[in-house]
Amino acid sequence: MRSLPLAAAGLLALTLTACTAGNSAPPALGAKPTTTSTDPAALPAATLELWHGFSTDVETKAFEDAIAGFTAKYPQIKVVAQKGIQDAQITQAIRGGQAPDVAASFTTDNVAQWCKSGAFQDLTPVIAQDGIDLNVLPAASRSYTEFEGKRCTMPLLADAYGLYYNKALMKGEQPPKTLSELTELTKKLTVRDAEGNIEVAGFIPSFQYYENSPSHLGPMVGAKWYNDDGTSAIGSDPAWKQLLQWQKELVDWYGYDKLEKFRKGLGDEWGAEHPFFEGKVAMVLDGEWRNAMIAADPEAKDMDYGTAPLPVADDKPDLYGSGFTAGTVIGVPKGAKHPQQAWELVKYLTTDTESLVTLSNALRNVPTTKAAMDHPGLAKDDRFATFLDIFAHPKTSTLPANVNSVFNQDAFSTFLIEWEKGAVKDLDAGLAEVDARIDDKRKLSGS
Repeated sequence: MRSLPLAAAGLLALTLTACTAGNSAPPALGAKPTTTSTDPAALPAATLELWHGFSTDVETKAFEDAIAGFTAKYPQIKVVAQKGIQDAQITQAIRGGQAPDVAASFTTDNVAQWCKSGAFQDLTPVIAQDGIDLNVLPAASRSYTEFEGKRCTMPLLADAYGLYYNKALMKGEQPPKTLSELTELTKKLTVRDAEGNIEVAGFIPSFQYYENSPSHLGPMVGAKWYNDDGTSAIGSDPAWKQLLQWQKELVDWYGYDKLEKFRKGLGDEWGAEHPFFEGKVAMVLDGEWRNAMIAADPEAKDMDYGTAPLPVADDKPDLYGSGFTAGTVIGVPKGAKHPQQAWELVKYLTTDTESLVTLSNALRNVPTTKAAMDHPGLAKDDRFATFLDIFAHPKTSTLPANVNSVFNQDAFSTFLIEWEKGAVKDLDAGLAEVDARIDDKRKLSGS
């Protein structure tokens, strides 16, 4: 699973209307009691249309295998899956009254908008009716699948973020547990040429580097995005200032121009010339999926590497072992033709242990239930197990659902680019301006 670029996700930050085309609206989920029979045959026959974003042969085969388990249980229900569907297409179909029965998304950025607008139907009534205990899900995944009391999606698979390190480049050093240890080790492992140009970076601190978004790095210091009243907390939470001051000191040690020259010369994040694969970076922040990408790369598969939780603030050792998580979400859009059967499919894919294990083993993403994570059939070597532990850690956090999520992240990321290049002279004032932009947007959107 890969995170969508914010620019692409930003296309979804629009207000959805609650209308559907045509004179007669399809039945809503929970409008009528679903069957209480425990006999799967009691569920009426139907053909479900399911849209998902998986596109590679491996991904689509894994999804088809999981669906096959559902159709074996409910042979009277046919599932027609459409691959490679992005959020913009889902949103447009809902607005045009042509929604699929079930839709899955790679990003959590649009959950708040979907829940608030009613674009995805509230699953709370059927979850209660079917007696599903949501405590089988870690708190973070429960958080990113609901908004303001409406649970309009369920978590399907998850991403967890940790530290990858090249053992050969580490030269016997252990992975750092604190930010001061990360700084020290970064300096020790960095190799420069005679002119001071970087040849090997211990760790790249730039917010412009691959997965180094503020949402991914913020959990290292326990930073929060919003206050209890929904206003931006970026300027008032001292943890953000702590993170940014640490980051800027390391950028300055490299030399911003030297670091940018090195960063811009690196290979594509999703290609065979990834700098971690080529031994140009000793330590990187990345998601659990990178294990599978390393194993599939002919040049990188024999690399001796390890994984560990991200280092944390020196004064917050209790955060060690935690990290950032998000993941694929799935739900029943407004206008689904067969909402009852659609819910059964969503329930199966998100709560059936065998289904989740099948998907995790094929896609190498983290399964979201405790039973699936503990299942003996789950493939979990030491490198992958690191991310299972991070996902399950009680202090692991996520980006809170917000109707302006994409805008808010963009506003902060834009500021961070100016910060790391030295264009921001007053950090407190700069962060306060970020808060003002986010809060002004909140007022305009009526949230």
